[in-house]
Amino acid sequence: MTEPLNDLMKERLKKLEAVKALGLEPFGGKFLKDAFIADVVSSFEENKKARTAGRMTALRLMGKTAFCDLKDETGRIQLFVKGENLSDNEKKLFDALDIGDILGVEGELFKTKTGEISIRVQKLTILSKSLRPLPEKWHGLKDVETRYRQRYLDLASNDEIKAIFKKRALVVRSLRRTLDEQNYLEVETPMMHPIPGGAAGKPFKTHHEALNRDLYLRVAPELYLKKLLVGGFDKVYEINKSFRNEGISTRHNPEFTMLEVYTAYHDVNDVMALTETLIRQAVKDSGSSAELGQWDRVSFADLMKDSFGIQPDDPIELWAEKLKKKGVKIEGKDLSRTQIINIVGELLDPGEKKNHPVFVTDYFTELSPLAKKNKKNPALSERFELYIGGMEVANGYSELNDPIDQRERFREELREKGKEATSQEVDEDFLTALEHGMPPAGGLGIGVDRLVMILTGQSSIREVILFPQMKSGSVDRLR
Repeated sequence: MTEPLNDLMKERLKKLEAVKALGLEPFGGKFLKDAFIADVVSSFEENKKARTAGRMTALRLMGKTAFCDLKDETGRIQLFVKGENLSDNEKKLFDALDIGDILGVEGELFKTKTGEISIRVQKLTILSKSLRPLPEKWHGLKDVETRYRQRYLDLASNDEIKAIFKKRALVVRSLRRTLDEQNYLEVETPMMHPIPGGAAGKPFKTHHEALNRDLYLRVAPELYLKKLLVGGFDKVYEINKSFRNEGISTRHNPEFTMLEVYTAYHDVNDVMALTETLIRQAVKDSGSSAELGQWDRVSFADLMKDSFGIQPDDPIELWAEKLKKKGVKIEGKDLSRTQIINIVGELLDPGEKKNHPVFVTDYFTELSPLAKKNKKNPALSERFELYIGGMEVANGYSELNDPIDQRERFREELREKGKEATSQEVDEDFLTALEHGMPPAGGLGIGVDRLVMILTGQSSIREVILFPQMKSGSVDRLR
């Protein structure tokens, strides 16, 4: 903590004591607002009574009067404070106030000579004393780590950041409303799983003392949701938190929000139509200025063939040979086909130069262990990924409901992982559920954080997550 900040805080602590000496509670209590500040302004009538609350963000002293700015989440209003309108205690209270304090005010509305709507304060209540000053010129702050670590200051000082999260709430509300209107049932499934499954990704591991067993934070809710289809629900969805114990980047956070939707008796084409409906409606409901335009489709198999000359049924040795000729570095020995496809898939980055959405279809079956095979070409799956601006936003497919095929695919995954799979198991309970019969179905996963990035024009996922994961650090303590 720098010495100037120490001095400022010492002054604020003195004012805190001054408030207490007046017999007032500096951290207040219940205060019923008649209206939010934006509503006070929009319903202006001369001399109309107003009662509201917010944070004091500016103070201008002019002789025996003062002008302050009071701000809440909806807007700002000017306060006109004159000693003759206050009690003796309130005058002394005002002298002990600082920018950042949270106040309740009552008074009459009027317009100043410049036409600004203001409240002539007749009653003043301290609701919370701010012991630290708000950052000055926050818009010019370059330390993004501080912005994310102390998000409350970011929100308190920057209306544009607050607007992002209001828009995020509208996006989530829209997704939920669209599905509810189509008679989908919102459900909740476990966040701690005995076996990590439903998606590729390294899980977070914990231990349950009472059960004396290891559990994993879910990497995806997919297998539980499909068990609900077995149980007789035809249309289910979950807006959930999932976790991957992997790297952090502008597109990845270890804790992220997914929308997963499962529809009995549908297939991958129905899922693509649903995806477009959900996103188009979210654009409309959130008031986003994003222009998505045309929705294209491209084939992953064609991209692999055109870019690298790779066919899905080529032997892995031929894959490696063709990739090396194209300058692709393949490190390590005995790489599986899936590992190589993942390396190459990162290089393709479909739709990177397009503003409109691109459905990438015809993924190799090795990349899609939970999706049905294409009936005309079993080397390909009935799966898509949706890219917008080169970023994957959604993933969907015709769900594999053949328990015999599913068991073999799980086993193949373990064989490919080799030593890494020694502590993993095949999810026998899920396979048992499939053996009882799951209807053909379409499944969809939408990355909510990434969708919000696109609809708010943000380049980093941390800009749309209120409290993103950060490296270890701390803020200065009061004492």
